[in-house]
Amino acid sequence: MDLVVDASVTACWFMPDEAHPRAEAAFELAQDGEIVVPRLWWFEMRNLLLVNERRGRLKPQDSSRIMSALSELPVAFDDQHDEKKLVDLARRRALSVYDAAYLELAMRRRLGLATLDGRLAEAARSEGAKLI
Repeated sequence: MDLVVDASVTACWFMPDEAHPRAEAAFELAQDGEIVVPRLWWFEMRNLLLVNERRGRLKPQDSSRIMSALSELPVAFDDQHDEKKLVDLARRRALSVYDAAYLELAMRRRLGLATLDGRLAEAARSEGAKLI
């Protein structure tokens, strides 16, 4: 199943001390389809790794291994965002533009959204988007 996965869920797949049932469910669903993400996801994931290196949670070799694993995921980057809808979502739902990018993508492509972010999940429910 194709689905939109944000960085909070993806982090659970690779961080050694993080797990969440929703992230595990999204991982299982992604085995039979593509993970569709805005281009922003690529940067978010690498930043997450470097921040965790600085905090001592990861070593550089761990980050390198995770980056390799990320490149093996069936990820499809969607760069066709609807700027007007994206900014409107961010305004109406008090989201960052970054979070609104995931919601706009899920709504536009009519895909389920996998997130652990409470505000993003609430915005998705309010907008009638499908949550994983």
